[in-house]
Amino acid sequence: MNQTRRDFLQTGLALASTTGLTLADTTANATETKPTMSTEQSPAMPADKTQDLATVTTADREPLTTNVGQPISSDLNSLRAGERGPTLLEDYVLSEKLQHFDHERIPERIVHARGAAAHGIFKLYEPLPELTAAKVLNDTSRTTPVFVRFSTVAGSRGSADTARDVRGFAVKMYTDEGNWDIVGNNIPVFFIQDAIKFPDLIHAAKPEPNNEIPQAATAHDTFWDFISLTPESLHMVMWIMSDRTLPRSFGMMEGFGVHTFRLVNAEGKSTFVKFHWKPVLGVHSLVWDEAQQIAGKNADFHRADMWEAIEKGNFLEWELGIQTIPESDEEKFDFDVLDATKLWPEELLPVRRIGKMTLNRNPDNYFAETEQVAYNTTNIVPGIDFSNDPLLQGRNFSYLDTQLSRLGTPNFTELPINRPTCPVSNNQRDAHMRHTINKGRVSYTPASLDGHSPDEATPSRGGFTSYPAAVSGPKVRARSKSFGDHYGQAKLFWNSQTPPEREHIVKALQFELSKVETREVRVRMLGHLEKINGMLAAQVGMALGETTSGHAAAAKPGGTSDSVEETNALASATTPTTASGGVQQSKALSMNGNQPHSAKGRKVAILVEAGVDASQVTAMQAALKAAGATAEVVGPHLGTVAGSGGAVMVAKTFANSSPATYDAVFVPGGKSVAMLQQKGDAHVFLAQTYKHGKAIAAFGEAADLLKKSLPDGASVSGMGVVSEGGASHSKALTTFIDAIGTRHWGRPALEHVAA
Repeated sequence: MNQTRRDFLQTGLALASTTGLTLADTTANATETKPTMSTEQSPAMPADKTQDLATVTTADREPLTTNVGQPISSDLNSLRAGERGPTLLEDYVLSEKLQHFDHERIPERIVHARGAAAHGIFKLYEPLPELTAAKVLNDTSRTTPVFVRFSTVAGSRGSADTARDVRGFAVKMYTDEGNWDIVGNNIPVFFIQDAIKFPDLIHAAKPEPNNEIPQAATAHDTFWDFISLTPESLHMVMWIMSDRTLPRSFGMMEGFGVHTFRLVNAEGKSTFVKFHWKPVLGVHSLVWDEAQQIAGKNADFHRADMWEAIEKGNFLEWELGIQTIPESDEEKFDFDVLDATKLWPEELLPVRRIGKMTLNRNPDNYFAETEQVAYNTTNIVPGIDFSNDPLLQGRNFSYLDTQLSRLGTPNFTELPINRPTCPVSNNQRDAHMRHTINKGRVSYTPASLDGHSPDEATPSRGGFTSYPAAVSGPKVRARSKSFGDHYGQAKLFWNSQTPPEREHIVKALQFELSKVETREVRVRMLGHLEKINGMLAAQVGMALGETTSGHAAAAKPGGTSDSVEETNALASATTPTTASGGVQQSKALSMNGNQPHSAKGRKVAILVEAGVDASQVTAMQAALKAAGATAEVVGPHLGTVAGSGGAVMVAKTFANSSPATYDAVFVPGGKSVAMLQQKGDAHVFLAQTYKHGKAIAAFGEAADLLKKSLPDGASVSGMGVVSEGGASHSKALTTFIDAIGTRHWGRPALEHVAA
């Protein structure tokens, strides 16, 4: 360790000298007068979270010591009796090192175990005094530090990033009024309406307890048995079977607070609110065939993508949006605003964008920050309050309780990543692993000794006040009838998808339910699907060998490729909605709708061999860099490849890469093409990229390679495919860059692609 105890205490005193508040002033019992704080009283945290974390960050570059600072003369050998004798029990250096190693692991999260995180900032666009008294939503001059963790839900910490799963999207804002956590997901609704069913849901989704199979997957009997008996889950099922659960990257993923909260202004007026995070790059996804390949080629695909982007200065950005409903309109709609299985259609209640969040710094230590961070739905600030959403009410207990189990102490809020940047003073004491040294004899409230004041922080002085919602009624275990429509918004989501997106939902359900061994469960699920849309049920049923009563399937089930026949069959398959405020389709629910289509944040493979036209490689690299995209040269080996006009540096090989991990492929011309023609890997790169609807460019001699890699009838020009056999490629280069940021659905001959 670099710091001695004396150094640590001196650092604490230095922090204390920079503050302006006494211990008495920072308690919940603060008085109106704010006397200057002496260095003997509790220090406040620096407002800058990076500065705060720096006080406990070390590079471990000094000579080795034990955990209590004793210099170590040798770390290569244990203490023993003679060179070949037994190890001695008195070797405290050995015992300390092994003891620490034996206890390095803490219990992983039951859900959201696999995650990645980053630091950043939040800036407000405009103050919202008419809605809330929260300073973080009113002070536009303030730059609020944030720490954001993304995660999968069902898999263990060692599972793959690209599993079909809900993604956690948890934001911790270090505000002047305490930490505010928006603990959400990348889907705006959830499986269940009441938290009492949460353990059952997770038990059903997790690997089956008799054999611990499958890992990070819902394609098994127990999950679908639970779902088939829990129709309130049907709306969420439509989301998780869509490509929303296969995000292209964290930066191309939408975030939602899921629950209904309250905003409360200075006059005590309450407004219901839902929180949204809208990615600046738009919402984009992988496809299921890609996701499965990436899980084997690069299990860290998402976390590596974010880490590399931030290291290169390509910061991730989202806009914070809100939907609001006046309390007087609580019962205005045909859906219940407290129902977590329902969204608020944006056609009825537009999202107002109020600020921007930017992630701009990677953690220094995964365990200390990403693993030990503790998010709680109860972490709110004055001006924000809870609603009576029964799922939220249960999470308010469960999240706090799980931190005690996982981190082992109620003092988890003192861990550097969790502690707020504002003063903390509450007279709490002791417990396991206490960090704060509290001076004096007062450990209670109210108190008047040692300079303490019995006064409370009243609302007029910024104290938190729960909204005085009227509560009445008998004690019952019952659910409101207004929560009773379980199919209406599932229909809305289905209606809102484009035909290719519907086909992907069908294929996902075919895949998942075909893994279910119990026919009764499969049949029950088809019954639910039929209530959502008859053609949906018929197409899924055909792959399961079942016939549904409503519709005859219009297309044969395909394999991993999209099918024009099936896409056309689903194009007009819509169903009238309910519980949706009269909205029949919502553009906001489709990823193929009004999303930004930019090359920024994308990664492009450039396939080379000896003799490649180096000028074409250089021109493409420059164009991609200017567009904010990354180019990776893929070749036969690492190092340089001799090219026409200069050497080309190779970053990846055909053996350690995959077309599934790239957003587009470019093949430059030159004598290299003849050698690529002999490589099956080159043909697979082009064929899979075509199959998955991604952009392809082939210049010069490479145009012939492209034709030979694709089946008869495939498009070698247009629909995101740029083939330029001439000498000038400037126009083709621009066309290719423009095509990278989106998928090109509906390509012909996909079912014949041999990849």
